Amino acid sequence: MNEQNKTVLDSFKETIHKIAGYEEAVGLLYWDLRTGAPRKGMDTRSEVIGSLSGDMFKLSTSPELGEQLAALEAAEVFGELSEIEQRLVTETRKDYDRSVKIPPKLYQEYVVLASQSESKWEEAKEANDYAGFEPYLEKVIGYTQQFIDLWGAKETRYDTLLDQYEPGMTVRQLDDIFGGLREELVPLAAAIAASPHQPDTSFLKQSFDKSAQKSFSLYILEKMGFSFEAGRLDESVHPFATGLNPGDVRITTRYLENDVTSALFGTIHEGGHALYEQNIKKELIGTTLCTGTSMGIHESQSRFWENVIGRSRPFWNSCFGELQKRFPGQLDMPVDTFYRGNNTVAPSLIRIEADELTYNLHIIIRYEIEKLIFNEGAKASELPGIWNQKYKEYLGVVPGNDAEGVLQDVHWSGGAFGYFPSYSLGNMYAAQFADTLEREQPDMWDHVARGELLAIKDWLTERIYQYGKLRTPSELITSVTGKELDPAYLVRYLTKKYSDIYQL
Repeated sequence: MNEQNKTVLDSFKETIHKIAGYEEAVGLLYWDLRTGAPRKGMDTRSEVIGSLSGDMFKLSTSPELGEQLAALEAAEVFGELSEIEQRLVTETRKDYDRSVKIPPKLYQEYVVLASQSESKWEEAKEANDYAGFEPYLEKVIGYTQQFIDLWGAKETRYDTLLDQYEPGMTVRQLDDIFGGLREELVPLAAAIAASPHQPDTSFLKQSFDKSAQKSFSLYILEKMGFSFEAGRLDESVHPFATGLNPGDVRITTRYLENDVTSALFGTIHEGGHALYEQNIKKELIGTTLCTGTSMGIHESQSRFWENVIGRSRPFWNSCFGELQKRFPGQLDMPVDTFYRGNNTVAPSLIRIEADELTYNLHIIIRYEIEKLIFNEGAKASELPGIWNQKYKEYLGVVPGNDAEGVLQDVHWSGGAFGYFPSYSLGNMYAAQFADTLEREQPDMWDHVARGELLAIKDWLTERIYQYGKLRTPSELITSVTGKELDPAYLVRYLTKKYSDIYQL
């Protein structure tokens, strides 16, 4: 590569490094906002986040970056780039072409609104006040509709949003995937409901000390291989993970005194996200490739650790004794009773507390509502009614109030439309990854039963984590399993597991 092209490449890398630095700074401010910033400072903090995000946006859409990309994309130059450099150019080009269509002022206004909207959502959920939150949500939807107009709608308007979270995924594909999944899972759920072998869940209806819950959460994270020198656990209204860089990955959970499993599985879930972020190869640090390749793949790791491992019989054979020690006299039962009691299938109102099977129906409901918003023009004022109707239709339950209905999730308040399908896609990816892992490590479950989880983390690091965004979701699932995504793996996993629990 000649000196002129080397200079362009160095300038490009410097720009990307600056953008990554802005992302880390904004991520830290957002984490603080959600975990303990005083309420009176939230509006000002939102303005600061908006200002920094605006500067980052200007940098990522600058004419200089466009010129650097054009020079590096020239065939004779691109061919001399390393694999990481080529991927960085192609990913930056995709983001640049999308972002450059949005006026910087409009983007900054949106970031401020989204931050304020999330803070208002917290208040509204606590007070069961959808009316107070509705104007914010309507504005967030309005801005998102403007962005779709500027980006240019794909086959449907909602396809444009899906592509940001799961590149290449479309409504046409998801309608087929979710339709087939619903056909398989509804009869299985019916057979489970009719089974005379219903697990005992009475032990869950107790008061569980929050400090003991936190102690056990920290214990489990350590067993998973979460590095506390490169991360921390805090508390928030809605659990989340923030990967600032592989050396600083922060997760939160939510402790409920009347539910020992909410924080437990929430912690394992976010811990799965964190392991992904903590184990990205060091060569990607300081670039925009230093993150998960898609939200579906990211969710596959949180759902894998939470469900495939965390809700398995071998897992509880290894760590139930530790849980019992933290709650003396409260969990005096065989481990199998606890295992079965935490793997029941029943219609429920709250997504993050749903069982593995019906969880996918919660996602389908949100997916269908988002399609109504962006493909058919549903308004924020209509969403509580639509939500309640779909819960009655799909799960046979109706929320008693909006706090346990349309207000339960943070995603829409921050404009994360198109994100929800990632959760079910994550379940599918996770089941397919697990199938390969079991075949490549036949003694895997023996290790889990002994509380030895690090070999699993190491396998995932070698096959998935280290690559960050270096591979596309399709490239990753194919390289690991030898096949494209196939929902049949999830159906087989759920059928096998629940046939055993309910003796079908």
